[in-house]
Amino acid sequence: METKAAIISGDTMAKENGNAHVQLTVDQLDAGALFVLKSRGSWWHCGYHLTTSIVAPSLLSLPFAFRLLGWVGGIICLLFCGVVTFYAYHLLSLVLEHHALRGSRLLRFRDMATNILGPKWAIFYVGPIQFGVCYGSVVAGILIGGQNLKYIYVLCNPEGGMQLYQFIIIFGTLMLILAQIPSFHSLRHINLISLTLSLAYSACVTAASLKLGFSKNAPPRDYSVKGSPVSQLFNAFNGISVIATAYACGMLPEIQATLVAPLKGKMFKGLCLCYTVIATTFLSVGISAYWTFGNEAMGTVLTNFMSQNSLPSWLIIITNAFCLTQVSAVAGTYLQPTNEAFEKTFADPNKDQFSMRNIVPRLISRSLSVVIATIVGAMLPFFGDLMALIGALGFIPLDFIMPMVFYNATFKPSKRSFIYWINTLIVAISSVLAIIGGVASIRQIVLDAKEYRLFANV
Repeated sequence: METKAAIISGDTMAKENGNAHVQLTVDQLDAGALFVLKSRGSWWHCGYHLTTSIVAPSLLSLPFAFRLLGWVGGIICLLFCGVVTFYAYHLLSLVLEHHALRGSRLLRFRDMATNILGPKWAIFYVGPIQFGVCYGSVVAGILIGGQNLKYIYVLCNPEGGMQLYQFIIIFGTLMLILAQIPSFHSLRHINLISLTLSLAYSACVTAASLKLGFSKNAPPRDYSVKGSPVSQLFNAFNGISVIATAYACGMLPEIQATLVAPLKGKMFKGLCLCYTVIATTFLSVGISAYWTFGNEAMGTVLTNFMSQNSLPSWLIIITNAFCLTQVSAVAGTYLQPTNEAFEKTFADPNKDQFSMRNIVPRLISRSLSVVIATIVGAMLPFFGDLMALIGALGFIPLDFIMPMVFYNATFKPSKRSFIYWINTLIVAISSVLAIIGGVASIRQIVLDAKEYRLFANV
């Protein structure tokens, strides 16, 4: 169970009570809150963290989701998930502001579950799901980084003999360094660069798609949804899981924890910045690449580009380089919930953050975390199929269901009010999508199982 000390953050953090601020001392904080979740950031910094956690190379799978859903289904789902997640994240931020104004600043998803629903929800549901999706995102990020390295290598040296797992290990070595960044707030400048890079590679993908689509060598386009009626149904739910995962964050409370008090309105500004970038990147990449490749869109559009000889190699190399650099920031961001848990467990809050007593366990725990993620990524290069399952059973509950539950439990709107019923409707629809999406993902894993091979060079 989280202690009261775990609910407040900062070196001498301000507890909000209306416009008054009561200073709390360091000995009231656990090491995770004190060292990792430092509340020193502005709404700009919060926007950078949000953007990096959502606008990741997973958006390059949106054309594939369109392939499974078709034009109408793809666009409707993309817009619907965008509206619902913005609404859900805003509700979550309002709940956090409400508790801060009452003197209990909740810093973590599991703090919210403990305080609002009870400790069992944190221990047996919210905590395990959050760690699963965040650590799964780290594994996926290391795998994507290795794939980007391999794409660049193949373009520069077509006859080269290096295998995918070797590139994953190289990228994992880079992550060993980034994992040692001491706090979430320390990532703010890196995540600003990440935001810029996401715009850059999205622009490159859009330009490459349009150039190819209007060229004489444009691939034949067919926008029909393939498969039998049963396959189309399951594939549609798989596509919904892909889009939902693309919008997923999974750690908004931890991001809001980096804000300096007072909190009022800051997260909303950060969300507006984030969703401006989302609208620019998601729509441009999803629509342009699906328009070009139709139902031949692959799991990531970069795979389609690699098979096209009419595109200049320098454009594909630059696009992969931008993705490679940005995904390192994404993986570093998703390491923060596990880093916070390690600090809370192994660090001593009464010692200096950079004392030998705290540096040694930090170095060991974070390094082991990255090494294990790298080994899993190298062994299971088909991890994308597993991420669809993680998205359905992890990100959808965290980002589409729990915010509505927390809001209704905190503010207790009238059962006759519009907001109560819209929240309840979103919870019901999301729960059905999570269950069916999970079944569809498992089905896809079973269908693809015959192609699975450890350390495959895909």
